[in-house]
Amino acid sequence: MLPAEHTRWICDRARAAGFDLCGVAPVSPGDSFPELARLPEWLARGYAGEMHYLHDPRRADPGSLLAGSRSLIVVAVNYHTPPHAPSTSQPAHPAAAPLPRARISRYAWGDDYHEVLAEKLQSLLAEMRRRFPEPFEARAYVDTGPVIERVAAKYAGLGWLGKNTCLINSQLGSWLFLGVIVTTLPLAPSLALGDPPPPDLCGTCTRCLDACPTQAFPAPYVLDARRCISYLTIELRGAIPEELRAPMGPHVLGCDICQDVCPWNRKAPFTAIPAFQPRELAAEQQSLAAPALEWLASLSQQDFSHAFRASAAKRAKWRGLVRNACIALGNSSLRPKDPAHARAAELLDRLACSADPLIAEHARWALARLSASPQASAAFENVPDSSKTSPKTQ
Repeated sequence: MLPAEHTRWICDRARAAGFDLCGVAPVSPGDSFPELARLPEWLARGYAGEMHYLHDPRRADPGSLLAGSRSLIVVAVNYHTPPHAPSTSQPAHPAAAPLPRARISRYAWGDDYHEVLAEKLQSLLAEMRRRFPEPFEARAYVDTGPVIERVAAKYAGLGWLGKNTCLINSQLGSWLFLGVIVTTLPLAPSLALGDPPPPDLCGTCTRCLDACPTQAFPAPYVLDARRCISYLTIELRGAIPEELRAPMGPHVLGCDICQDVCPWNRKAPFTAIPAFQPRELAAEQQSLAAPALEWLASLSQQDFSHAFRASAAKRAKWRGLVRNACIALGNSSLRPKDPAHARAAELLDRLACSADPLIAEHARWALARLSASPQASAAFENVPDSSKTSPKTQ
């Protein structure tokens, strides 16, 4: 094993590269972290839904990621952006204020975090190759390989796994992007031999579980992805189950509710990284922090590609985002007397005739839902709003 000074040097260089946290966890073929032993049961229950890539057996054995691997270098960067108030400008329909707006998860407000973190990881790797003269192998992952980063982060000393399954750090909260470098370097672990990982400080709190509108947590620390709004709006390619559409409210891409209500995020510091700030589309007068639903639902494939270029939101794909926007319009608080109601109904009527059967079916559902707007408004309005609410009052 290499002296501990090398681990300290790597963590120092990681912070210099722009990461907020860094730690090293040991790994060897056939060895695994305790949480990964429960992965087969979680998969057998069907909780992964259609995310078939989660069945890759290498996820349960970090040592199998790279021949001769000895260490996992885990990094984290804070993406907690300040509360954002949507623009009040209404260039096309000035009488329609306020327009119903979509909820997009904070992680997708700015540039694609995969690319941002990958660049920083490659910079760190380049420094490591200059530091260590002996040949070594290494691979970097940012949600791109068969590794469960948050579990590795726990054993690298970065935090604990909360009841909402997110990694929580006592100083930074849970607004963290994670990256991993698996390497053959025998680095000294950040946690000394015999030292436990950071303690679970969730206590008796169940705010994240209680706040989930789709009841996606069958038990503390267990997520049924099939009911999670993030899964429904991003990973699920087909029809969204009807019983889960109304609880989705205005969410069109991801969901932050279980993090918004977490007490550990009340004092989480804001990030100053420009790439994570909400993207402003000047020509469309839209912000990805709170875009107008009418604009999202009317996007063409070309419009979508332009607006979400180099954005993590592109994973949802155009048809998925329009599908989600239809649901959110159906859940909106628009009433027949509102000027925007007629436009939304006209837009949904047009989408109901779409050549894409997925979009057409969800638009028809939304049209029917819109006619019951008082009931729909309850689902739309009674959801914690991360774009407006101060974290001190969550």
